[in-house]
Amino acid sequence: MVEELVAAGVSVASVGAVYVMAAARVVKQYERGVVLRLGRLRPGVRGPGFTLIVPFVDRLRKVNMQIVTMPVPAQDGITRDNVTVRVDAVIYFKVVDAADAVVQVEDYRFAVSQMAQTSLRSIIGKSDLDDLLSNREKLNQGLELMIDSPSIGWGVQIDRVEIKDVSLPETMKRSMARQAEADRERRARIINADAELQASKKLAEAAGVMSEQPAALQLRLLQTVVAVAAEKNSTLVLPFPVELLRFLERAQTGAQQPAPAVPQPPAEAREPAEPPASEVAPQPVREQRPLVEAREKPDGSGAISGQD
Repeated sequence: MVEELVAAGVSVASVGAVYVMAAARVVKQYERGVVLRLGRLRPGVRGPGFTLIVPFVDRLRKVNMQIVTMPVPAQDGITRDNVTVRVDAVIYFKVVDAADAVVQVEDYRFAVSQMAQTSLRSIIGKSDLDDLLSNREKLNQGLELMIDSPSIGWGVQIDRVEIKDVSLPETMKRSMARQAEADRERRARIINADAELQASKKLAEAAGVMSEQPAALQLRLLQTVVAVAAEKNSTLVLPFPVELLRFLERAQTGAQQPAPAVPQPPAEAREPAEPPASEVAPQPVREQRPLVEAREKPDGSGAISGQD
């Protein structure tokens, strides 16, 4: 009798041990357990630690509650200003409702990934290239809002979205480099022109001071000569006074002035001018005839000879 009781006790203990082993579950600190009994969701979520379920009846689904870092594959798109770009991003999210993450969506990780890719392509088409390069904070907020709106019903909360890299074509990179170089050259020219303006104002003030004291100009000239000679140059250039050049120019202009004009007599006292050749009447041409001379010979006879 005792042996039968012992055997029965051992059998019950063995069955209990097998039951406990089959029903025992351990939920980690960063997990939550969702129990489905015969396919129906049980109320309440199992917290971290040791828990039991009904073997072969209940099914425990563990959901990770940690923040998940998911890279978004690079997406090709055309910006609003018709520039082809390739943009990739990273998304940080976590599950805030384990029951909804199990029941409302088949695979919340895949759903969030596809939603992030679609939203990234949409945000590329709505933005300009300058916004993608310099105003990423605003784009990150817009992208986070687009992904977070549908994921609230999945028990998922989007924590942060960041655009990682924006890849541009090589031609666009060269164009942007030329634009930046031209902008830097423009600023350099403006700074140089501003410096010239300030220097001209200071020189004008110095010229006004030197004009009041002529000796100051001579002292400045001597200082310039000393500064040039200190460099051991073989050639010394001396400035030529402009006042001397002006004096010589005035003297030369006075020497080249014409003498005063002599008064002309009145038109009646003048000799009549010869009429122009076109107004002179043509004179008739006389015909030259041979001259006939009569000469007497010594004997008293006359002879006539003709001489042309």
